[in-house]
Amino acid sequence: MKSKPLRNLVLVLGDQLNADSAAFDGFDRDADGVWMAEVCHESEHVWTHKARIVMFLAAMRHFRNALEDRGLRVLYRELPATGKDSIETFSDALEQTLAELECSKLVVVDPGEWRVRQELKDAAERLGVALEFRADRHFLSTPEQFAEHAEGRKQLRMEYFYREIRRRHNVLMKDGKPVGGKWNFDHDNRKSYGKQGPDPHPPKAFPPDAVTAGVIKLVNRRFAEHPGDMDAFDWPVTPEHAAHALKDFIKNRLPRFGDYQDAMWTGEPFLNHSLLSAAMNLKLINPAQVVQAAVDAYQDGSAPLNCVEGFVRQILGWREYVRGVYWLHMPGYLERNELGADRPLPDFYWTGETEMACLRDAIGQTLTYGYAHHTQRLMVTGLHALLVGVDPREVHKWYLAVYVDAVEWVELPNTLGMSQFADGGVMASKPYAASGKYIDRMSNYCQSCRFAPAKATGDDACPFTTLYWDFLDRNRERLEENQRMKLQVKNLDRKTDEELASIREAAARLR
Repeated sequence: MKSKPLRNLVLVLGDQLNADSAAFDGFDRDADGVWMAEVCHESEHVWTHKARIVMFLAAMRHFRNALEDRGLRVLYRELPATGKDSIETFSDALEQTLAELECSKLVVVDPGEWRVRQELKDAAERLGVALEFRADRHFLSTPEQFAEHAEGRKQLRMEYFYREIRRRHNVLMKDGKPVGGKWNFDHDNRKSYGKQGPDPHPPKAFPPDAVTAGVIKLVNRRFAEHPGDMDAFDWPVTPEHAAHALKDFIKNRLPRFGDYQDAMWTGEPFLNHSLLSAAMNLKLINPAQVVQAAVDAYQDGSAPLNCVEGFVRQILGWREYVRGVYWLHMPGYLERNELGADRPLPDFYWTGETEMACLRDAIGQTLTYGYAHHTQRLMVTGLHALLVGVDPREVHKWYLAVYVDAVEWVELPNTLGMSQFADGGVMASKPYAASGKYIDRMSNYCQSCRFAPAKATGDDACPFTTLYWDFLDRNRERLEENQRMKLQVKNLDRKTDEELASIREAAARLR
């Protein structure tokens, strides 16, 4: 027998854990209910890292508890620890719920993934229940505003969108002009740590409580074959945790963030980075709050402008920009492959077992923590896949699987577009192609590696350098048309026919 009908059943997805969500506007405790579901498909449609699964499920369960403490009725489906689960998708779980419970309407904030939006839409139509999508207020711009910005432009560039949104929100502005007289301080933010190395302040840890420990036990049991190590899990999984993490970053790492935001160092996975992306992407903390905290640090003199602007640009600029690109170009964006890349993803992306020190370190920490910072993603793991010519959809699946902060709206444009240039220049004005010399300049990786970053051929040639020249050679016709790549491509003319033949042969073995 069905229970008393509900007016609205509010659907809360795993990356929508903000109590001020539009989904709760007009919520009536006596007439409405909240629905949340853990389903195996969300962990299995890509071979998801255990830490990412724990991050989502632990945050969801804490959010459920907080809603129940406020007196809201929550219908929550926990994932069984063992056995074959007949409920695999959101639509499966929703259908089961609606077979036992009547409601007049389903309410949900716009999902962060096209696939999930379509799945919910199709399920509602099939089940004959009304479905209302509400705008996501978590962000500082809307897909509609981005579409308006993009209209009529031959090319999209983040820099112009960033300036527009800074003006709109009056961030680091004075009398209509950017504070400090410049819109960005990239020139000041490309330092390496040099021979002395970094002196990082470890990020605040959040040891698992009983709820999170229960999730870890579940994941280790049910997803035992998935990649990742749970011994190191200490990510923030509540709004309170996220607020403490922000405070810790602002005080201890923001003052040096800008200078070294692109630098890398062996055995140092976190350096001066904030580690707030997962908390923001699950909506445990509001990006406006994060931006304001950074601006306050500049205004009270505790962090320099180049560091604050560099951090603000990541959130107010890149984060909002990639969301706009995602919704402007989906669903076709996923199928783009400008460079015709078709190679399989190398097996060592799942093991870290490679002679290349940079990849071994970046992938190793990814498998341990579910984390690598943006330069490691773009200029180590992403660069290698680009140079090899890996199918961009395979690269996308890996990035979506292995990082705790991965939600498709932000991961896909950064991976397929910026990292792999598969969108032909929507996200970035040129491929981020570089040789081993870049990695040598920005890290100490090459010091512990048997390969020589300057060499393209020979037994000790750096695979990055070999593949870099081969990448330019293979894609010469396409890249010559790109104004920002012309100089790099022209450098091929300095190679003799014999040198190019040797590079092609060595690259073929590597690929």
